[in-house]
Amino acid sequence: MLVRTSNEEKLTSNMLDHETMKSVAEQLMTGSEVVVEGRASRVTRTGSRRFRTVRFVVGGTEYQAIEQNPEKPSRWGKLAREGHRVVQFRDLGTQKYVAVAVDGKVREYGR
Repeated sequence: MLVRTSNEEKLTSNMLDHETMKSVAEQLMTGSEVVVEGRASRVTRTGSRRFRTVRFVVGGTEYQAIEQNPEKPSRWGKLAREGHRVVQFRDLGTQKYVAVAVDGKVREYGR
């Protein structure tokens, strides 16, 4: 019998599904909609800068995927300027950025 402690359950629930994030990033950069868990969400463009963005739900948590601004001085902006596909992921419940995808490889922040 497998018994989980509350810490293990918390860790498991906080882990991101990298394959889903990778799929969302690819769909965001190449299409007009993103399909996650059978639900389609329309890709929209931000204000004057016109970056791609989409809101989606995974495991009951709502996220926003945002195309990276290549003019930002960060390392992610530099990669975007160099032609890499960079997508930032934000947890809309906490308003914190939780991961980034660069050319399909997902990296979680704080791990």
